[in-house]
Amino acid sequence: MTTPLADSACDSLRRDAVTDQEALRRAYELPGAAAIRKQMTELTEQTRRLIGCSSLVLVAGADAEGNCDVSPRSGPAGFVSVLDARTVAIPDATGNKRLDTLQNVIATGRAGLLFFVPGRTTTLRVNGRSCVSTRPELLAQLTAVGKPPASSLVIGIEEVYPHCPKSLLRSGAWKPEQWLPADAQPTSAEITLAQLRMPELTIADIEQREAESLKYRY
Repeated sequence: MTTPLADSACDSLRRDAVTDQEALRRAYELPGAAAIRKQMTELTEQTRRLIGCSSLVLVAGADAEGNCDVSPRSGPAGFVSVLDARTVAIPDATGNKRLDTLQNVIATGRAGLLFFVPGRTTTLRVNGRSCVSTRPELLAQLTAVGKPPASSLVIGIEEVYPHCPKSLLRSGAWKPEQWLPADAQPTSAEITLAQLRMPELTIADIEQREAESLKYRY
């Protein structure tokens, strides 16, 4: 006899979750006028400059079935190129070659970006149409990560929205005095070893693989 799987907390909470936008809105006050007005459909001089200062951007997307994914992209400040007021291009640097994000974009033609500037609390949300380009003349421009990439993620901007700094202020992300000690969290090798579920591997094996990856493919 098969034992039924126990519900997760999510399964339980979904039973009486909010199911329509009107019910959701009743739980909150209306947004202020500035929160509505500051959404734009193209970059200003100031948001161009902010992107030029960013060395980290999170890319969000979903596949045709709605399975979501968020993936980081990084490089030296300005590694994301502004092609015009409504287009940005992100070089695809060395990664794990799963291509989750790029496959999502091919499936739906959509993506969302969240730009960060280390040490600063302003973030910038950019959403819109998207495609994966291997056009040689574009890739030749996108060498901030060291060499022309195999492809580029191109975003056709439909929404530009600067977030207020509250979330980064609450997190203390840029305040070392608020960071947890290193031994308060599992190491990258410990997490990977647990995820792989391969008893023949040891922490030392994973640490060696990580060291080689960072040395030769960073």
